[in-house]
Amino acid sequence: MTAVSLLPKSSHRFGLTAVTGCLALVLFAGLPVRAEDANPVLAKVNGAEIRQSDVTLAEQELGPSLAQMDPATKQDNVLSFLIDMKIVAKAAEDKKIADTADFKTKLAFARNRLLMDSLLATEGKAATTDAAMKKVYDEAAKQIASEQEVHARHILVETEDKAKEIEAELKKGADFAELAKKESKDPGASDGGDLGFFTKEQMVPEFSAAAFALEPGKISEPVKSQFGWHIIKVEEKRNRTPPSFEQVKAQIETYVTRKAQSDYVAELRKSAKVERMDKPAEVAKPADAAKPADAAKPADAAKPADSKMAPAKK
Repeated sequence: MTAVSLLPKSSHRFGLTAVTGCLALVLFAGLPVRAEDANPVLAKVNGAEIRQSDVTLAEQELGPSLAQMDPATKQDNVLSFLIDMKIVAKAAEDKKIADTADFKTKLAFARNRLLMDSLLATEGKAATTDAAMKKVYDEAAKQIASEQEVHARHILVETEDKAKEIEAELKKGADFAELAKKESKDPGASDGGDLGFFTKEQMVPEFSAAAFALEPGKISEPVKSQFGWHIIKVEEKRNRTPPSFEQVKAQIETYVTRKAQSDYVAELRKSAKVERMDKPAEVAKPADAAKPADAAKPADAAKPADSKMAPAKK
């Protein structure tokens, strides 16, 4: 008995076409998109192409000036800039500006700077492994955990006589916080003179020396600083708690990167023949790379000597 198909011939043809189409998808799905499709030509200036990669590079170079723009506006402005740049650059070439000594000097400098930046970026990136950053964090966290911090209140007045008057009232049993609200000239007076927790380096030396010498619950004699006269009461002492790795990861990455770059340059200098005709100036060492211990410290607590007397309460 001859088998009879339940589908019309047209359906057979459709089925074959569908199978062939699916086979094509399977065979070609893994092929990469052509580079020119991923990097399209956005404009041409006198035949010279401007591609998406040119716009992306320009956005990276222009950086902060584009930060407030939405993506579409940014793309449009950068493309317009690149068009103008090509037009002006062609005019400069026609005027033989590229042949001038001044241009060649600047071009050589720009080339060397770009080469240096590119190599140091590579070295820095290679150094910022998870293991390297964790090692820096662990060392800094250990140091921080060994440091003590104090929770204190203070009353700030202008004269020693006034400070002694307040000291006498406190000895008679006056409430420290209430006296601070009434008498202190510090911005934190409304909080009863509460300074929160702070480390030695977060306060001016005279203040820190007095505060860290006190036991919890004790009150100091009048202490003189650049801000005036202080009466200090220590509420509590404790060892510092390091921030988590994630909280300071960006700072540690910056430190590891800069240190690796600095070490790499120092190593290259050893094998380079350098002849300086001038006398090097006596300068302090560069401070652009934070110390490991600083890298694991919260960056939001300004020193009172730099801003106000007390850091933000914690």
